[in-house]
Amino acid sequence: MEASTDHQVVGVIGAGSFGTAIADLLSDNVDVLIYARKQKVVDDINQNHTCYNIELKENVTATSDIAKIAKECTVLFAVVPSLNFRDMMRSISPYLRPYHIIIHGTKGFDVTGLNLDEIEKTDTITRSNVHTISDIILQESSVIRIGCLSGPNLAKEILEGQPTATVVASRFREVIKMAEKLLNSRRFHVYGSYDLLGAELSGALKNGIAIGSGMLGGLGMGKNIQALLITRGLVEMIHFGKAMGSEARAFLGTAGIGDLVATCSSESSRNYTFGKRLSSGETLEEISKTMPELAEGVRTIKITKHLADFYKIRVPITQMLYSIIYEDFEMERAIKFLMKYPYGVDVDFL
Repeated sequence: MEASTDHQVVGVIGAGSFGTAIADLLSDNVDVLIYARKQKVVDDINQNHTCYNIELKENVTATSDIAKIAKECTVLFAVVPSLNFRDMMRSISPYLRPYHIIIHGTKGFDVTGLNLDEIEKTDTITRSNVHTISDIILQESSVIRIGCLSGPNLAKEILEGQPTATVVASRFREVIKMAEKLLNSRRFHVYGSYDLLGAELSGALKNGIAIGSGMLGGLGMGKNIQALLITRGLVEMIHFGKAMGSEARAFLGTAGIGDLVATCSSESSRNYTFGKRLSSGETLEEISKTMPELAEGVRTIKITKHLADFYKIRVPITQMLYSIIYEDFEMERAIKFLMKYPYGVDVDFL
């Protein structure tokens, strides 16, 4: 079944800040149907054309019936936290068919269905039980044509109408072309890539580095050390990517370093904000209670720390971030450790 933008309703699964931003972008070109679990969110969209006080166009409607969005929409943009993505796919899977296209905007990993606390209880986390979001879609449904929408896409700036671009990666040319038709506008541009794994790893791995950048900002550190963190963090992302089957060049474009810089330098980033709050003395538990959408990097750091142990790769920033968040290691001591770490050569991945 060939997807077309003619008289098409495009679905967005997830009414969080980024899902709402994607719906707003899509509404420039097509009618949009958003799936939200909370009936109040659905009513606000349908009756007031608002979602969490964000104004939406009249061609954006909502439903709490997940079967409805699968039956009415051939193209689905899924923007659900990584921790909940598999459960969402299991809910919608009975209504999906091979002709559906799913383009996800989730930047994280799934670990054999484990939640954050259970990760510590496993004997070993390896590549075989760490799944990308596209892995989940393939495992849980009959959908074949899958894409990943990567960054740099700060939801707040998109909703303000500021110009930006994104990378949509897929193994299928028609998925990339469809994303271009649906999303391209005067304020938004889609770059295509066939490196699906690289785009997914870039989007997930940069979140942990952004938490570290927020910590530096909260401690009053300057741009010199922030630049050092970003560049050395990029090296760690590339080491992880190569270990997991991607190439270095996947991290050197818009979806890699572009998204990394945006997320590491903006207070609109949840990951940056989380790091900044942590540096002010708040605990993980305290931040979790008052942050409506917990930063994906919190979970990613825990997963990647265990992956680094398995692969035996040198990722001192990731190790230090894990120690700070989960083992109460002092930030100042961590910075001193990283400054003295014997990196050797500056660029060791080309």
